[in-house]
Amino acid sequence: MEQQLRRRSWYLGPMVVVALFMGVLIGKGWERTGHATETYEELKTFSEVLTQIQKHYVEETKVKDLVQGAIRGMLATLDPHSAYMTPEMYKEMQVETKGEFGGVGIQIGVKDNRLAVIAPIEGTPAYRAGIKAGDFITKVNDEPTKDLTLMDAVQKMRGPKGTKVSLTIQRDGVQDPLVFTLVRDIIKIESVKSKVIDNNIGYIRLTQFQESTAKDLSRVLKQFREQKIQSTILDLRNNPGGLLTAAVDVSEQFVGNGKLIVYIKGRDGRKDEYFSRTKEPLDDSPMIVLVNEGSASASEIVAGALQDWGRAVVVGTTTFGKGSVQTILPLGDGSGLRLTTAKYYTPKGRSIQSTGITPDIIVKPQPTTVAKATEKEEANPKAKPSTGKESSSQSKTPDDPTRKNGAGGSNTGQDPSAEASLEDDVQLQKAVELLKTWKIFKELRPST
Repeated sequence: MEQQLRRRSWYLGPMVVVALFMGVLIGKGWERTGHATETYEELKTFSEVLTQIQKHYVEETKVKDLVQGAIRGMLATLDPHSAYMTPEMYKEMQVETKGEFGGVGIQIGVKDNRLAVIAPIEGTPAYRAGIKAGDFITKVNDEPTKDLTLMDAVQKMRGPKGTKVSLTIQRDGVQDPLVFTLVRDIIKIESVKSKVIDNNIGYIRLTQFQESTAKDLSRVLKQFREQKIQSTILDLRNNPGGLLTAAVDVSEQFVGNGKLIVYIKGRDGRKDEYFSRTKEPLDDSPMIVLVNEGSASASEIVAGALQDWGRAVVVGTTTFGKGSVQTILPLGDGSGLRLTTAKYYTPKGRSIQSTGITPDIIVKPQPTTVAKATEKEEANPKAKPSTGKESSSQSKTPDDPTRKNGAGGSNTGQDPSAEASLEDDVQLQKAVELLKTWKIFKELRPST
């Protein structure tokens, strides 16, 4: 059973667009005769409505458009993370998990019933502009996002390289809306970045959980062992999630073999458990995990597992709280459904949905400031500085898809990245301080 479960690729992330892979569920709703009869009666009503629209609506309609609209409406009554994907959207999602796609570079989700930025992707147009985790997107190209589904919002932000899209952002602590005109680009994601701090602290930043993330991480850890690195910082800040299997494979490299990493539970109450399976010897050197409000889904699985097993001290701010599981269900015409089918839990049974992972040590980032608009922005009276990326998260993996601001962006204060500076990053400073103190206490010996 465990082996079968590990072969499924489920996407849990808050990235409505950057997600996959496929755990195909078999529908159970048609097994009972009573339920089938009830469904048939409701479908008769649906057929009648469809017929009346075709006969009497003021303009000519296409059956395909009406049916797809009805499907979208049906899924919208469930939760923000369940959605219908056209054949084109379904193919796009498959491409994205490989780490490359077109857009402006933000992961989006729903928080407090509003369209929220989970995290910008490092090095993308939105990132360079200064869009930040926690920003709320109120308009896309002057169209309010209030009634948009996540998938619709993502599609409006996607587009060919070189085209433009305007995002209106509401940011906590900033009174006026921030309006950004972003030029779309091809988004390439490097999921693992690393460096060595103070000659003996290994720093690893995971920007997203992709198919290659665990293998790339393993290569970095091997290099650290060869360099005799004595402690590790795993930076999951602004990591919006990705593949569930990648989260499990990453976690097992730190907790050792045979440990429960996460389990998921659906409405039937059955638990599907994911255990670590590694042949590598356990490295129990001191470890810090950095998280913030942009850490979601797969990131929360990893942080929760390492916290529950006492493997690492979690430092930062409370995570996003994306604890539901979306399954990608392919349909016969090449389209697909992303359907919420379960919730995931840490090894100790904690549900992360809506609550997130609370760090062992709370360290808030430095206050954010908004810099003066660039010449280009000043030339456009509507444009104001902001922060950004474009994609949403969820699916039966932990949902699709972290820094320094590029020229022409705003000053976002502290910005976690593989190039993070100890001078500017108070959360990273705290992690380094804790690891140095850890070493000092370990070397203490009682006097004789």
